[in-house]
Amino acid sequence: MSLFGSLYVGVSGLQMGQNALNTTAHNMSNMDTVGYTRQQVQQGTRIYNTISTSASAVSYQQVGLGVNYSQVKQVRDYFLDKTYRRESGRSAFYDVSLSAVEEIEDLLQELEGEAFADSIENLWSAVQELAKDPGNSVNQGVFVQRCNEFLTRGQAVYTGLREYQANLNYKIGQQVNTINAYGQRIAELNREIMKIEGGQIEKANDLKDERNQLIDELSAMGYIDCKTDADGNVLIMFEGKDFVKSGSANEIALYVDEATGFYTPYWKQLAETKIVNGVETIDITGAQLFNMNQTISTDRNTDIGALKSMMFARGDKSATFKDLEDADTYDREISQSIIMNIQAEFDRLMHDVTTGINKILKDAADAETAKNPGTTYMRDANGNPYTIFNTKTGETADDAFTVENLIINGEVKQAPSLLGFKKDDGKIDQETADALKELFMEETHTLNPNVKTTTNYINFYNNLVSQVATTGDVLSGISENQHITVDNTYAAREQILGVSSDEELSNMIMFQNAYNAASRYINVISELMEHIINTLGS
Repeated sequence: MSLFGSLYVGVSGLQMGQNALNTTAHNMSNMDTVGYTRQQVQQGTRIYNTISTSASAVSYQQVGLGVNYSQVKQVRDYFLDKTYRRESGRSAFYDVSLSAVEEIEDLLQELEGEAFADSIENLWSAVQELAKDPGNSVNQGVFVQRCNEFLTRGQAVYTGLREYQANLNYKIGQQVNTINAYGQRIAELNREIMKIEGGQIEKANDLKDERNQLIDELSAMGYIDCKTDADGNVLIMFEGKDFVKSGSANEIALYVDEATGFYTPYWKQLAETKIVNGVETIDITGAQLFNMNQTISTDRNTDIGALKSMMFARGDKSATFKDLEDADTYDREISQSIIMNIQAEFDRLMHDVTTGINKILKDAADAETAKNPGTTYMRDANGNPYTIFNTKTGETADDAFTVENLIINGEVKQAPSLLGFKKDDGKIDQETADALKELFMEETHTLNPNVKTTTNYINFYNNLVSQVATTGDVLSGISENQHITVDNTYAAREQILGVSSDEELSNMIMFQNAYNAASRYINVISELMEHIINTLGS
């Protein structure tokens, strides 16, 4: 090889060393950048010059032209990425579920500094005192006062549950907007990366880092499946449907229920627009993002994503005791929603206690009327039996006695002595007072159709709280284990894609030495050329 040709070898070494040093410096400067992937220089050989093709030689005589700077690639592991994203989504699912349970625990046990259980205990104590001396006006007043306290606090708890549902509904809307924004940005990055890498020389690694970080965050919101096409575009399926394509993203829209105001996410491109009575309506049948009747299972990967967890926790309505009457309906629509489940069970407690007390007072009035048709015992001026609890709508059917529709009887509240507990013959109505006591003691009640153990009203609420606490303990254990799994997977992934300062410093020294060696090589060639030229010139 000529001396001039040898310069190519030295120059290629300088270029390679400089580019490698730049890449190392880039890694070092982004060591703490979130989502950054370690970059690595790939080296290759330049073309060879053939100087002899003698048939007698073992091989052609060739001279190389130095090292070639091929590309800067990202160092990632597909399987660790996939595992991390799946486990991150599962962790987010159980974190949301646990957060919902903890919120419910606060609502049930703490109400302006006092536990709701206190109102039940106070009502039970008032019933016991009334049973000791039914004719005592003080006992009657305390009983009515405790009934009012029981109702007021019960409605506050149920209102708190509904407000938390509304809060989750708002978060669902916000997260759907975030998912759409991420999808659009990933599609934009696909286009930008394709423009840059179209020449097959430059690599858009920093844009790929941004894209990968968005995919990581997206994986916590729902179950995703990613693949890369031949052009380098990332294609994403979200909950089994196409979401991000090469240069565009399908939109997830929100259907608003007119009755509840609750959002239902659906795929806009799959929904049908219909005209009903001249009004344009959207039919989302088959276009819904989630199947809310599916069983939550790790084996089936149906327990992935914060959005799905919020949907299940919120439910699709505010439940009442009526939702517990049919076991099939309960299992299909109520049981998997922690809020709806508690709402229904709590409403059953409120409904059964209030209607039970009213029935005992009505039965007492009817029994006395049967003996003495002209009596006014426990009846108002219109001849109707006194009740402590009425409905806001004025309905008297049992189905109308839901916690939100209950009010206290204002007349009895103002004058508790109207109950009297003293019959026309002057005898104290001990039977009615004892019936009220028995109402709270009989163990004939269950929390829901799937619970077979019966209990009384005194322990009903405690069992309800214990059920929530047990669910919270289970979710807490699962959530903790998921965090450990995610942390371990993240650590394993960081060992591959993360930047190590020690390793990069070693690389920097190596590449600096390579650069210096190439520089010295060029100096030697330069000195030889100078010597030859000077010698020939003389």
